[in-house]
Amino acid sequence: MRVMLKATLDTEKGNEAIRSGRMPEVIKTALEKLRPEAAYFGPEGGRRTCWLVLDLQDSSQLPPTAEPFFTELNAEITFTPIMNAEDLQKGLSQLGGD
Repeated sequence: MRVMLKATLDTEKGNEAIRSGRMPEVIKTALEKLRPEAAYFGPEGGRRTCWLVLDLQDSSQLPPTAEPFFTELNAEITFTPIMNAEDLQKGLSQLGGD
């Protein structure tokens, strides 16, 4: 299932990761491991945030997907089910019109 992971980083942990030079490695390692379809980074609500579009095969992938953001950056994580245009069309074609 395609999901969007939103990781909102803790400001202090993010500052520590930047000062120590570890932030680029943490992000690079996460991207290499997760292989997102898309990855975006920017501020939201005054905090560093990343949005990753992932295609997870099983819900058991949720813990290892989120864990680096929890342990390394003390991030708040949300997973949101999402669809691309093809998924939407497939879903809409399954609706019965009365």
